Amino acid sequence: MSYKESIGTKENPLHLKTPPLSSDYTMHVDQKDGKEILVCTVGKTVLHYDIRCIDDLYQMLKEHNDWVDLGSKDEKQESQKGTVEHWGRSPENPIRGWYGLKKNFRGRFGMYIPPLMEALGLAEVTHEKRGNKMRAK
Repeated sequence: MSYKESIGTKENPLHLKTPPLSSDYTMHVDQKDGKEILVCTVGKTVLHYDIRCIDDLYQMLKEHNDWVDLGSKDEKQESQKGTVEHWGRSPENPIRGWYGLKKNFRGRFGMYIPPLMEALGLAEVTHEKRGNKMRAK
């Protein structure tokens, strides 16, 4: 994973905007329980994602070979099948479940991971007020 340095550290995180360009947040790589994770900070809220999600989502997008709806939802909300959010919590993805690691904050995969992948040059993301999509580059 040569892109880890681009994501940043706690002291120097990557600054990003949500797909509608309405909110700022940061992302950095850290260690938890001996594993590298993505740490997403939105205001005072901190979310953790399995760093493997970057490679796995990129592979899914390459195989899909078209735009995929983001469909971002909180953990407690039902996700729509066929969206990035649904894939990020599906028993059919490569880790067989949630890429979100922090209980009660495992959702919003479709909000925070796509802009990171866009910043890393792995994907294109639309930036509409609603109904955003992504595809692999």
